[in-house]
Amino acid sequence: MRDVAAPEIGPGEVLVEVHAAGADPGVWIMMSGRPLAVRLAAGVKQPRQPVLGRAVAGVVAAVGSKVTRFRTGDQVYGTAESGSFAEFTRARERRLARMPANLTFEQAAAVPISAVTALQAIKDARVRAGHRVLVIGAGGGVGTYAVQLAKQRGAIPTGVCGPAKVSLVRSLGATDVIDYSQHEIDAHGVLYDAVIDTAGNRPLSLLRRVIAPTGVIALVGGGHAKGAILGGFGRQLAAPLISPFGRARVTGVTAREQHGDLDELTGLLESGAITPVVGRTYPLAEAADAMRYLEEGHPTGKIIILVRR
Repeated sequence: MRDVAAPEIGPGEVLVEVHAAGADPGVWIMMSGRPLAVRLAAGVKQPRQPVLGRAVAGVVAAVGSKVTRFRTGDQVYGTAESGSFAEFTRARERRLARMPANLTFEQAAAVPISAVTALQAIKDARVRAGHRVLVIGAGGGVGTYAVQLAKQRGAIPTGVCGPAKVSLVRSLGATDVIDYSQHEIDAHGVLYDAVIDTAGNRPLSLLRRVIAPTGVIALVGGGHAKGAILGGFGRQLAAPLISPFGRARVTGVTAREQHGDLDELTGLLESGAITPVVGRTYPLAEAADAMRYLEEGHPTGKIIILVRR
């Protein structure tokens, strides 16, 4: 840790006093520079952004001259521009929303990246009531939300996870759970209307064996997958190229943080339709330990950095 100046905000930005921040695979990818293709955007020799972290929950400390939706003292959550592993961060107004009244800062910081990504995957996969939905990586940060959001839409979710997470995934609403240490996803011969793959380590040929002819395969993330240059992102880049050659559609999903999605999620969170799953918390001084745990690639739910208690 080191002392740095508080970030300066522009006319459409908000200065947030950080209470909690979310640690997600995207943070690890930017920090490690792996896969190598990430360095083109994040910095070749070292991260271009010196402060890590994107997801944030905190209190508005100041607002820019063109900000109309927030004022000092509001509790907000969303995506930071200047790094959220810090006492203060800046964020664009359009990437923040008011915190759900029933959540703690710790819980709220688990929402902005992971839940938004899951929501966009559910929408991109056109999940509707009655659909069979396979969520791969169902016990992770995005997967725990994808299971709940599929269930909330009246779909029939099946989760894929390791043995330690089976009970959790069932409790989130999964009708069935596949323990990948015992069975592969095609072992039971079931065809799904949507496959949401948050793990990134299965070949597209396998995913296509379990998708219905008119279904959608949504590829989420995959930075921990094999491949020094592209990692799991190679599948996402290939998705629009291979999708026309099969009846099932293949699409890549990346988080596009906007307050509209956060506002939608706020309603679901306040109604109890979905609940954040916080797996571990670390004080800011131990953020490096959080990154080491994240690097292992199998966290349960979301990892949270506590900045203020």
